[in-house]
Amino acid sequence: MKKKVLGRGLEALIPEVKTAEAPTNEIDIDRISPNPSQPRMKFDEARLEELASSIRENGVLQPILVRPFEGGYQLVAGERRLSAAQRAGFLRVPAVVRDVPDENLLELALIENIQREPLNPIEEAQAFQRLMEATNRTQEQISERLWKDRSTIANSLRLLKLPPAVKLLVADGKLSPGHARALLASNASPAEMARIANAMVEKGWSVREAERWAKSKTRPARAQKLQDPNEAAAADRLRAAMGTKVEIVAKSNNSGEIRIHYYGQEELMRLYSILTGKAKATESGYVQEGKFGR
Repeated sequence: MKKKVLGRGLEALIPEVKTAEAPTNEIDIDRISPNPSQPRMKFDEARLEELASSIRENGVLQPILVRPFEGGYQLVAGERRLSAAQRAGFLRVPAVVRDVPDENLLELALIENIQREPLNPIEEAQAFQRLMEATNRTQEQISERLWKDRSTIANSLRLLKLPPAVKLLVADGKLSPGHARALLASNASPAEMARIANAMVEKGWSVREAERWAKSKTRPARAQKLQDPNEAAAADRLRAAMGTKVEIVAKSNNSGEIRIHYYGQEELMRLYSILTGKAKATESGYVQEGKFGR
């Protein structure tokens, strides 16, 4: 796995957009429309005002990136600089104009924000999720594209399972992602998670204290009933063929269930293709022959 390298610039991570080769233009701010894929939901007002003060004194030193759009331009990257320039009273800003396809818009905005002013953990998780959905890429592919470990992407996405009230605490920086992951590891209800999360903030719990609480709330796994050897062998064959967890649950009167587990939309599509005959299941994996719903 490649290590995170964020100092290389947009042109190094996204070869399709080579900003260094494009000329800089002075563009009227009122001709620039916002980026609909902007991953940042909240701006730090104090830091934005600091940037505006710097721009009043020194100007916009790094051009923003825009693309042609409906007779004007659409922002691709540089929302903080654009907002600060407006606060500073500027009517025009330096900009690089590039033809950026829709599928790269969110990706570039995400990389820009990570490089210049990190997103809060919830914004980052939402951006990863949107990026996966918009580009139909896996966590592995996203991690390679953004030069992040896959575990970082996976742990970030887990935060989206938090109750809304706890997400807000994480987004505001009152609760760390480590505390949040401890909550998710417990068997607590959403209401109890929210209550304990507030207690963690008020009492200043450490992550280790949060993990100890989560461990106390995790119910021990029930002892599994011994499975018939033939059923166990059949389940193993199905797991190998489907490439995911498969359970055979026997009931009375020779009836039962076959439970096939999936862990994401992409895996659901893959299993759907196998089960509908659009992909061939094998002992070592599968061969894709069609797409979900077609």
